Amino acid sequence: MRYSKFLPLLALIIVSCGSAKPKVDDSAVNNPIETALNLTEIDNDRVPVTINPGRFNVETVTYRLPRVVQGTYSVADYGRYVEDLKALDYDGNELTVANVDTNTWSIADATKLDKITYYVNDTFDTEKQGGIGGEDIFSPAGTNIEEDNFVLNLHGFIGYFDNLKNNQYTLSVTSPKDFIRTSALEVKSEANTDVSTTVTNYFATRYFDITDNPMMFGKLDVEEFMVGDIKIVLSVYSPNKTHTAASLKQTMFEMMEAQKAYLGDINSTARYDIYLYLSDGSDDAPKGFGALEHHTSTVVVLPEASSPEGLAKSMVDVVAHEFFHIVSPLSVHSEDVHYFDYDQPTFSKHLWMYEGVTEYFAQHFQVYKDLVEPNKFYNVVQGKINFAKNYKDDMSFTMMSENILESPYKENYINVYQKGALIGMCIDILMRKESNGTRSMLSLMKELSAKYGKNKPFEDDSIIAEITQMTYPSIGEFLKTHVEGNVPINYDDFFKMVGLVNAETEVETNYIFAGGQNIIFSGAPDKGIFFTDVALKNSFWKSQGIQANDIIKTVNGKELTLQNAQEVVTGMFSWQEGQDIELELERDGKPVQLKAKLEKAYAKGTGLTEDETATQEQIDLRNAWLKG
Repeated sequence: MRYSKFLPLLALIIVSCGSAKPKVDDSAVNNPIETALNLTEIDNDRVPVTINPGRFNVETVTYRLPRVVQGTYSVADYGRYVEDLKALDYDGNELTVANVDTNTWSIADATKLDKITYYVNDTFDTEKQGGIGGEDIFSPAGTNIEEDNFVLNLHGFIGYFDNLKNNQYTLSVTSPKDFIRTSALEVKSEANTDVSTTVTNYFATRYFDITDNPMMFGKLDVEEFMVGDIKIVLSVYSPNKTHTAASLKQTMFEMMEAQKAYLGDINSTARYDIYLYLSDGSDDAPKGFGALEHHTSTVVVLPEASSPEGLAKSMVDVVAHEFFHIVSPLSVHSEDVHYFDYDQPTFSKHLWMYEGVTEYFAQHFQVYKDLVEPNKFYNVVQGKINFAKNYKDDMSFTMMSENILESPYKENYINVYQKGALIGMCIDILMRKESNGTRSMLSLMKELSAKYGKNKPFEDDSIIAEITQMTYPSIGEFLKTHVEGNVPINYDDFFKMVGLVNAETEVETNYIFAGGQNIIFSGAPDKGIFFTDVALKNSFWKSQGIQANDIIKTVNGKELTLQNAQEVVTGMFSWQEGQDIELELERDGKPVQLKAKLEKAYAKGTGLTEDETATQEQIDLRNAWLKG
């Protein structure tokens, strides 16, 4: 642009001649949507919210909260937590509002609209199953309102106007001065309004950035560290101060340093936030354990009753997966992801990539960077094969992905973490075989990331053809047959390439399974939770003299019931060798005490082992796969 030296002089002359003062443009389409949450004025466990969109020039506008949010692949209906929604004109009078559906409000006389106000209930204290079945929102996608903690998944508080989703947003959060505040959203300013209150002002480029940047406020424990050139912020809320961010810092650093080394030159974010909420198991505490990824952060919910070793292991399992989402869908994603519709979304066909390949990376990097032995990695692979047998093996993965909210596809969603990861494994082995070990699943994702990146989506229907053109005919045939098509994968064909065979062996297991997915407990209304005869196939429990039908009354001092079984058993899932445990049992009506130190548990079964007759070519490909 050429800049004329006469323009400033001309402007001065016009002003000095007494021209009329320009009218301030306060139109909604040209200004950020101003939003505010006040955490100091909680009303009956509800947060007050104010939305100021600017001036409209149409008579009717529609305001929505999300029906579905990215990464959940289920209907959440966040509008059901909104109460007392009012639309006010510039004189403070109420305008007519029609509640069109659970998540939608239509406002008449919108040219007079000044602001919208409402209250939001949290989701944590209404959960029954934590999003595992029923109508609950999955806990890591939920919200929390407590005296000393707020989990602000902002999609649960702030909505959007249909035609303004790409508007900029400002967000003002008023909170107690002594609260610690963590968020990756850009902070524009912060000020103390009085001796006890702080107002923090944030900025988001569009509504997506509101939904993609959760926050945590309250009496938190926070640690920051650098992994390469990525700043990691770990925020922990432990109601009973059982765990700290400092106790997890080294584990997270070592894991994420290995992940960054595995990824190499992929740098899609300068900061990554981990928000860990530890559930104390009370009635109003969250019950859905796991994590929800965002592009540059993750919200994690786990049981506070976990041992330090068990919590560290769970964090490795959970966060490793979520961190790899900086590859996909952050850097590689389709138009359905990039232009997501929160009310009536369309879904990409490529969950095998977003979730499956991500899960594969989360397991593969551990053996590749020497964090686990190959045999342990083989056990993980075998476990996924066994788990995948619970789902339809002859279902097209692209068909399932595109229709994930509908039956029978939604019932098979969990298979994206099982068979989806195995799809990633098969492509990885094929890529290494075709390239004599020089290319891989990861190198392919790097190429796609360089071609597209976070601001350029790919076309959903053409990406498989593009991948075929970028790689080898065998990759295209595999995707056409086993991902687009419905032909089950013969995994033995791929294991043979790397000199692995299935054989009867003792497989390392945990303390709730006896190999594969053979859970060792059962439950009944008249008995509660009890050991079954499967427990005798688990070497640890057999060594402790457990008998079938032993009723488990308490685990490490905590009562075990049908109602809290998910929480307690999830804690047992993360038990680690060397940990002291204590159980109170009932056997034939008599109490039995069990105190022990955990030892490695094994179960006999079919497992992957290295073929002693493997050729050098097979061994070389295996080494390229596992060691690079």
